[in-house]
Amino acid sequence: MKDFFPEVTKIQYEGAQSKNPLAFRYYNPEEVVGDKTMEEHLRFSMAYWHTMTGGGQDMFGVNTAIRPWGDVKDPMEVARMRAYAAFEFMEKMQIPYFCFHDIDLAPEGETLQETFRNIDEIVAIIKDLMAQTGKKLLWGTANLFGHPRFMHGAATSPNADVFAYSAARVKRALEITKELGGENYVFWGGREGYETLLNTDMKLELDNLARFLHMAVEYAQEIGFKGQFLIEPKPKEPTKHQYDFDTQSVLAFLKAYDLDKYFKVNIEANHATLAGHTFQHELRYARINGILGSVDANQGDELLGWDTDQFPTNVYVTTMAMYEILLNGGLAPGGLNFDAKPRRGSHEPIDLFYSHIAGMDAFARGLKVAHRLLESGELENFIAERYQSWTTGIGKKIVDGEVGFKELSEYALQNKPIVLSSGRQEMLENIINRYLFE
Repeated sequence: MKDFFPEVTKIQYEGAQSKNPLAFRYYNPEEVVGDKTMEEHLRFSMAYWHTMTGGGQDMFGVNTAIRPWGDVKDPMEVARMRAYAAFEFMEKMQIPYFCFHDIDLAPEGETLQETFRNIDEIVAIIKDLMAQTGKKLLWGTANLFGHPRFMHGAATSPNADVFAYSAARVKRALEITKELGGENYVFWGGREGYETLLNTDMKLELDNLARFLHMAVEYAQEIGFKGQFLIEPKPKEPTKHQYDFDTQSVLAFLKAYDLDKYFKVNIEANHATLAGHTFQHELRYARINGILGSVDANQGDELLGWDTDQFPTNVYVTTMAMYEILLNGGLAPGGLNFDAKPRRGSHEPIDLFYSHIAGMDAFARGLKVAHRLLESGELENFIAERYQSWTTGIGKKIVDGEVGFKELSEYALQNKPIVLSSGRQEMLENIINRYLFE
């Protein structure tokens, strides 16, 4: 079999002083941080779509990426070569997991039957490669947004035939995910939303989306799929308003339709910022509500209003992300999936290595800083002291449900002038900087 990346050997950890661009400076998979190795904490995953099928196309230009498996005319032969290249890449990068959409693996056919035959052929190759290398499937999903049939949505389409077709695709994707030992299954409603309410029956669309997800839960139980179900929030692009706008919207939807016992969320950093939130905000909201399941690790450009899917390199952001993940007790069975792509101008095969190294090092460094922060207790102790009035006196009575408006009014009328303490935001930010720069 062809060596697709002959210029690269296995990427090794060389330490913070290394200047080798094809080495890890912070990610040492065997290093123990707290009670787990880095590999166990971070559970890195390669995104099949960006890394193996992405070509550098954008809305203004054609593909630019040079990919040694893409220079043949037969799309199925490309798919076969791509599978071997993917596992060579993961082996050399020391990435233990991968994720895919169904048609990332193989091209769609003229009919649904042909599409399934194409996918099944490549799944057989991938299953064999997984057995040879020990690589695992973090999650699978179905692409229900790319083809023109999904222009009005999939589960929320006004056309019932599209709903049925989408169910068939998810059914097969669930079967494949189970066959490959996938630990999760993700639902990303790429076009589950609307452009205008002038032509939209919002109630029916939301009801249908819930019906679709209940059917998925029932079928997973029927076939014995034990993986975790995840919904990935995103506010816009391609649809102007998507029903899975952010984590809070998703949780409200799940509770309204009695789905909250079956689903957690897959938080993407770039989606968080498109929703007007920080990455940490989305992680914390999911964590405190018990629905933080997995992460798509990337970052966006603050000057652009769309999903740029850049590799995460901001160590401040990765530190605060890992802070929330550690407080969550980790992500397993979820992980950190690099839903990210090299920039269009970084078009050579070796740029796939440079970009993943940058992302893995950024999260490894963030893990170590976040662990030290938590061990010190500096942030958590400050927060506890700031809210100490809720642990004694009138605050505790409020929390325990022992008082109402009448008692609180009597207390306020007799109380002394209120004195507020400083929030000390700048001091806390400086504490984080101290740990970052140690």
